[in-house]
Amino acid sequence: MKESTYKSYDDLPLFLNAAIVAKVLGVAPSSAYELMHESGFPVLKVGNRMVVPKDQFIQWVQQNTERGDAP
Repeated sequence: MKESTYKSYDDLPLFLNAAIVAKVLGVAPSSAYELMHESGFPVLKVGNRMVVPKDQFIQWVQQNTERGDAP
């Protein structure tokens, strides 16, 4: 897994493109692009461009993180 270049959510821009999503998650850009096409992932389409609002990305990460507290 690639190491994220971002150390805090505060470092992120207001809107994230596929390259930034990839860097934050430590995955390949192609994996981030695929994720951005999945239903339930918070994407805003601006013309042909897809961006992810920072606040919604953070919320998505928190909702999709396994906490290990299941019975």
